[in-house]
Amino acid sequence: MSDMTQDAKPGLMRNLPLIIILAVAVLGAFTLRDYLSFDALRDNREALIAFRDGNYLLTVLGFVIAYVVIVGFSLPGALIATLTGGFLFGTLAGSLFSVTGATLGATIIFLAARHGLGEKLKERMDASQGAINKIKKGLDENQWSMLFFIRLVPAVPFFVANLIPAFLAVPLYRFFVSTFLGIIPGSLVYSSVGAGLGEVFERGETPNFGLIFEPHILLPILGLSALSLLPVIVKAVTGKKDLSK
Repeated sequence: MSDMTQDAKPGLMRNLPLIIILAVAVLGAFTLRDYLSFDALRDNREALIAFRDGNYLLTVLGFVIAYVVIVGFSLPGALIATLTGGFLFGTLAGSLFSVTGATLGATIIFLAARHGLGEKLKERMDASQGAINKIKKGLDENQWSMLFFIRLVPAVPFFVANLIPAFLAVPLYRFFVSTFLGIIPGSLVYSSVGAGLGEVFERGETPNFGLIFEPHILLPILGLSALSLLPVIVKAVTGKKDLSK
């Protein structure tokens, strides 16, 4: 019985960071929804602008930290935060600050998941035979392509895209680079929406949050997604040709 207790403690400590993140995410979903919303941004826009004008660097730092916390603990409001970045800093600067905060926050989840479940899952996949092992090897051979693909496709939830690489033992630098570059297109779209919120507020309207799924925006992003898979397709085709010789 004591051996089982001792074995359980290291496992609990390994998973503690991920457990904390999940607990805060659940708590935040119920308590912060009204504070991280479009209505909250609209009602506090003048105070935010005044603070930015008097404390630009402090506003940038506070914004990035807030974005890290939102993403790192999977709190609601990442979309509103991106809109806020565009509203306060403009499309390009707002997108840069949003991408930086989102990447740092995603890295927190990635490290927590890899520290807990990721290492043990990798060991099991490496030791497995058959289909699971082949899938693991296929992903290992095409990590860059797959990482960019799951970041670019809007249908893949951001939280899921943080966990999958951790469970597959993707190197940290690959995760960081692919996350930073892969979320730029979506961030630019919503930051540009945020940059135009002043006129939206004046008209008493609500921005189109589904803008990224409109054809003139979605199709180029899907084109980038297909381009990210090109090395995988080429490798598969050339591999089949080699086998046919």
